[in-house]
Amino acid sequence: MDRGYYADHALTLARHPSETSERMMVRVLAFALYASERLEFGKGISSDDEPALWEHDLTGGIIRWIEVGLPEERLLRRACGRSDEVVLLAYGGGKTVDAWWQANKDALAKQDKLTIKAVDSRSSKALSAMAERGMELQCMIQDGEIWMSDATERVLIEVLTLMPTP
Repeated sequence: MDRGYYADHALTLARHPSETSERMMVRVLAFALYASERLEFGKGISSDDEPALWEHDLTGGIIRWIEVGLPEERLLRRACGRSDEVVLLAYGGGKTVDAWWQANKDALAKQDKLTIKAVDSRSSKALSAMAERGMELQCMIQDGEIWMSDATERVLIEVLTLMPTP
């Protein structure tokens, strides 16, 4: 509702053997947050040349590069050079994300195309519990609140913006 975007998407997710349910569901969350007709899943974990998700314009230029997890600073810097906008959804627990942020924030502050959001650990774990084959999920974003639901549960997803500073 916040974006004025209403659509149904039938997604097919390729899950790398080393990918956790939590990471896969954070990718689904990223899709829900930035959904558009041109947004698609990349190779992600199996390739440094492609993000978790990306959106191209009609000429093939990268409009938005979306990564999940706690990537190396150089990967985000390179993505900023290739794309109009770069978004990172960091997850992995409060202390883990905090340590990554403290180690990288000075270098990342130089990237004006970069937005970094941290998914609360309880939220990413709740999303992980929803993972199953043939999922049917709904996402509603209203007044800055993100709600994900399946047939049995509705979960408030807490996301904190780390950069740019709110």
